[in-house]
Amino acid sequence: MSFIEEIKARARQNLKTIVLPESEDRRIYEAAAKTLAEGNANIIIIGNAEVIKNKSTGLDISKATQVDPLYFDKMDAYVDKLVEIRGAKGMTPELARETLLNDYTTFGIMMVKMGDADGLVSGACHSSADTLRPCLQILKTAPGTKLVSAFFLVIVPDCDLGEKGTFVFGDCGLNQNPSAEELAAIARSSAKSFELLVGKEAKIAMLSHSTKGSAKHSDIDKVTRAVEITHEQYPYLKIDGELQLDAAIVPEVAAFKAPGSDVAGKANVLVFPDLDAGNIGYKLVERLGKAEAYGPLTQGIAAAVNDLSRGCNSDDIVGVIAITAVQAAAY
Repeated sequence: MSFIEEIKARARQNLKTIVLPESEDRRIYEAAAKTLAEGNANIIIIGNAEVIKNKSTGLDISKATQVDPLYFDKMDAYVDKLVEIRGAKGMTPELARETLLNDYTTFGIMMVKMGDADGLVSGACHSSADTLRPCLQILKTAPGTKLVSAFFLVIVPDCDLGEKGTFVFGDCGLNQNPSAEELAAIARSSAKSFELLVGKEAKIAMLSHSTKGSAKHSDIDKVTRAVEITHEQYPYLKIDGELQLDAAIVPEVAAFKAPGSDVAGKANVLVFPDLDAGNIGYKLVERLGKAEAYGPLTQGIAAAVNDLSRGCNSDDIVGVIAITAVQAAAY
């Protein structure tokens, strides 16, 4: 059984309700139909009934719940709650109602907030900012979390590196140039995500263009300081750095470049020094290595909400829905 099929099997054991707000995109219906056929999650699709009918032609989404905010019987309660949450930022009842009627992502997030759904998947045709901004405004960060970040679950075929070819890459979708303190927080969250989804011990490599002092630069200093902070704040984590990518995942290279490290050559969680490196890195592995890359998945939000790459296909969405359901079960 492949890794993503194992995730789907876990999702079926504790069925959760996932809301899909992007009813204008055909890929969403393809993913909803497959998810429902496989029984991985209950599905809510937000949108106008006529639009949903036209966009889903030829697909069986009969088991999905369709919600049109214009006719939603709990709208008044949603408006009141949104004003309660955002009133200090200028949210009025009139603006709240207008937002909920016209911004389906915000409406979907309110469904999660109000307990009418367990998680949300969006981003197939919206930017990460459009998905994550209302999440942070409405759902807030999870208790004990210092930073919301994003990761990709990457599965490389026919690969014996990492955890049999499975890795978490972080942060590849949200934090542009994290500080040393923020890198430490990303490392902790990424380790938790890896262990939740993969079920194995996380071995974290803080990546750089240098290994153990082979080069000197302030960018490298940031990474080494992040390792120190992680050791201080999260001493139970297995982490090392700074490490070049080959030293992090290839045992033979690690033996030469970082002898004695209990992470080098065995890393399965890769923390990138900035968003440029992370985004480029996962796309190289996905496109040239023919890997499956699910995400950007979020970590640190107080509910299971995940973004999608706008280049995703319907099978990618099916996978992210299943991952979101497993995360929701953990919440």
